[in-house]
Amino acid sequence: MTGRPVTVRASDAPTAAPVWSLLRERWFSTLFLTDMWERFSFYGMQALLFLYATAPEAEGGLGLSDGSAGALFGLYISASFLAAMPGGWLGDRVLGTHRAMLTGALLIAAGHLCMTVPAHAGFYGGLCLVAGGTGLLKPNLPVMFDQMNPGADSARRRAAFSLFYMSIQVSALVGPLVTGILGERVNWHLGFGAAAAGMLLGVLQYVAGASSLSGARTGPSRPLPPAALRRFVRGAWAAAAAAVLVAAGVVAAGGIPLRPVLALCGLASLVLPVVVFRRLLRAEGLDGAARERLRAYRAVFVPSVLFWAMYGQIGSVFSLFAREHTDRELAGFTVPASWFQSAHPLFLLLLAPLSAWLWLRIGDRAGTARKFSVGLLCAAGGFLVLAAGAGLAVDGRPVSPLWLLGAFLCMTCGELVFGPVGLSTTAEVAPDGHRSRMMGLFYLGAALGAGVGGQLSHLVGVLPLWAYLAGFTVTAATTALVLSRRTVRV
Repeated sequence: MTGRPVTVRASDAPTAAPVWSLLRERWFSTLFLTDMWERFSFYGMQALLFLYATAPEAEGGLGLSDGSAGALFGLYISASFLAAMPGGWLGDRVLGTHRAMLTGALLIAAGHLCMTVPAHAGFYGGLCLVAGGTGLLKPNLPVMFDQMNPGADSARRRAAFSLFYMSIQVSALVGPLVTGILGERVNWHLGFGAAAAGMLLGVLQYVAGASSLSGARTGPSRPLPPAALRRFVRGAWAAAAAAVLVAAGVVAAGGIPLRPVLALCGLASLVLPVVVFRRLLRAEGLDGAARERLRAYRAVFVPSVLFWAMYGQIGSVFSLFAREHTDRELAGFTVPASWFQSAHPLFLLLLAPLSAWLWLRIGDRAGTARKFSVGLLCAAGGFLVLAAGAGLAVDGRPVSPLWLLGAFLCMTCGELVFGPVGLSTTAEVAPDGHRSRMMGLFYLGAALGAGVGGQLSHLVGVLPLWAYLAGFTVTAATTALVLSRRTVRV
């Protein structure tokens, strides 16, 4: 990364219509409802995952320790983001955005259905399907969104992504409430079944509204040559057969230890970003300006790793704090610990309109690096609040839920920076024919962060919780200070 200013080119074509007019578009409602139901299933399952994993086997759970459950949660998030890279490549070269999104949605629904089966094999197999489906859906959906909003300048693009963030938070708010009460109070697998029903509804409405999407009438932006496509199809079938045989062998052997799988995913998340960067920089047809923009993109990628490592703690460490250290009694009713996961989408829903207005007001007056430093400071503030609450929760005395809610609020402010700004900047930097792969690269940073955060969660059983949280606080605040002094603009 150099010290001289590097400006990433954005489209110069202005768009006169107000950003709020997107709400009236049929294509917007189709994408919005697809992502809305995907968020319902994602947040609904996320609210249960850590609690189910730590529940005793006698109560229908997996019986894992807090550290192992946190690592499992990090593995799931990391695998979902890692899958975005091949998912983006498939969208660019083989399937096109429409078919990639539809296939991903079907895989997610199938994965949630597998998790309704009261067997460990069904649970772990379902996690794999959900992760693979998410890897197809997530990098291609923002590409489709950007295709349907052509000619937008940088400020409008960021405001549109913020509006999209706001729209999908309704189901993300409801998801943990529905799955949480069913999973914690009735049956864990019934809660997972509610997530499956939501995703199936998302598939049905996407099929019904596909005719409004320009991507539904086009194939991949940079299709493979016919010979290469045939080789790919043969290899894909061979890989699928091998995966089935390996899965059958694992089930027959009684499973494999969790730690080797975590280590393998962690290694993949470290190596893949380097490989992808090198391949993109060497891609044919890129001029010097495009390669310079890709190099400048490191200012987005590197701090994203730290933020997503902290974000990955929301479903594990934050759930642990809700269950063990939060006063959940309200007028004689014990609030399920999973319900606190709804705080995050609630704050997103409330703050996204302000965020969209703010990006329009700021425009290009502040560089991406400066904005990301603010996002990291918000995350540091959230962990500082939770660390203070953990310090007060001694001798088994629970603390006010306001500590946890304050931490969620700060993390939400951080996501409203890293989400819209990161996605829109990635869309601007992406060379023609590589847009889905660039979105996959953005999610690779999240995979690396989630994987590292999952591994670090093993320290929860070693360090006091307040010290664990304080370590993240200091690291994020220091990184934000260094980042704010950078002159690189992306």
